[in-house]
Amino acid sequence: MTLNGTCTYIVGTGEVAVIDPGPDDPAHLRALLEGLAPNETVSHIFVTHAHLDHSPGAAPLAKLTGAPVYAFGPPEAGRSAVMRNLAALADIGGGEGVHRAFLPDVMLADGEVVHDANWSLRAIHTPGHFCNHLCFLSGDIAFTGDHVMGWASTLISPPDGDLGDYFRSLDKLAKEAPRILYPGHGAPVVSPRSRIEELAAHRHERSQQILSALDKGPATAAELTQAIYTDTPHALMLAAERNVLAHLIEMTRENITKSLGAISLTSRFSRS
Repeated sequence: MTLNGTCTYIVGTGEVAVIDPGPDDPAHLRALLEGLAPNETVSHIFVTHAHLDHSPGAAPLAKLTGAPVYAFGPPEAGRSAVMRNLAALADIGGGEGVHRAFLPDVMLADGEVVHDANWSLRAIHTPGHFCNHLCFLSGDIAFTGDHVMGWASTLISPPDGDLGDYFRSLDKLAKEAPRILYPGHGAPVVSPRSRIEELAAHRHERSQQILSALDKGPATAAELTQAIYTDTPHALMLAAERNVLAHLIEMTRENITKSLGAISLTSRFSRS
């Protein structure tokens, strides 16, 4: 799910910012510190979102350097009203890989700018993959965490993930017109607009596949996953099911589909 691991970025020179210090892994932390130039110090730590492969490394790095940790908020910050209600009232699972103990020293607002002598980062709230997800912009460069990656689409697992928010966040990032994206996993994305369009189209196509499957009759998210993801390795089927559930919740919100009873992990859905 993380390809070759988490990409941690060092921004600036001298007093530098670190974006996504990664997992709580001594080898990862050591590699990060070895990546600093002689006499460089870490003055700020930024976290895109509270997943175990992105945020737990912030605390040991902060302890070593004294740098404060900046993020949108704790793991449930930014959760949509729809997902708040489902989390309170329904059994929809989720919570995969959440760093539940995460709490930043400084909570960033959407659009807030943090800068030092030789760098500046603007935070934009981009929920979808995760409710407290931020992208960070530096000029025409965007650090996109798990929101946009080149090697794969992102997991959207309710109630932490929200497909409607994901589409809106793709549009929000596209309007920034970045020249290049540096994601949380994998290589830089050198054609941001086309990649963003490709990801949106992929999700719309998946919705159509779900609707086509529902033409045969009501089905659960698990049944739809088995019908649609015919070439997916078994190890990835649970993630696929979470994505299907996200689509069903969003299409039900839009009155395209309906749940036969209260929405839950085992709900059967039909076309409206």
